[in-house]
Amino acid sequence: MIFDLEESTMAEMEKLQVSYNKTLKLSNVVIKELIPKDMENYFRTVELMENYIKSKGAQPIGPLIQYTAVDIDEGGVPNILSKLMRQTNNFIHKVEAPYLMEPVIRVPNCLYVRFTAEEKNLKFAYDKLNLISFEEDITLAGDSYTIFVDKNEDMLVADIFMEKAYSE
Repeated sequence: MIFDLEESTMAEMEKLQVSYNKTLKLSNVVIKELIPKDMENYFRTVELMENYIKSKGAQPIGPLIQYTAVDIDEGGVPNILSKLMRQTNNFIHKVEAPYLMEPVIRVPNCLYVRFTAEEKNLKFAYDKLNLISFEEDITLAGDSYTIFVDKNEDMLVADIFMEKAYSE
């Protein structure tokens, strides 16, 4: 069997494609902060959010987005903050709790990776961005936006944006 190094390298690049200065821009975004109960019934929470959007006369557009950040409290204990985000075809003016509405979310100057592989390996995309930030002395803000672009039975395509802590 002949091993083609160039072909192997191409396959690896397709799994994790990295960019250094991407901007994430979202429009007409419905947001729901996730509580532990929501995480236990994640798919139900997503379904309820989409039904809420439709009940307000709007349509969900684009993929589901999950925002994650780590907040350190006064005692040094890390708390994970997670939010579901979904873009809609128009702005919803009267949004009730537990939902919020933002006309535009713009996050400039992000490390970015396009992940294309089995879902169980998604953690490697986060690891890659964290390793790049470590090796290249890039300070990250500590939050990430994961956009679930596509999924079939075996493969997941996701875009991950990690905000840099400062402009370079």
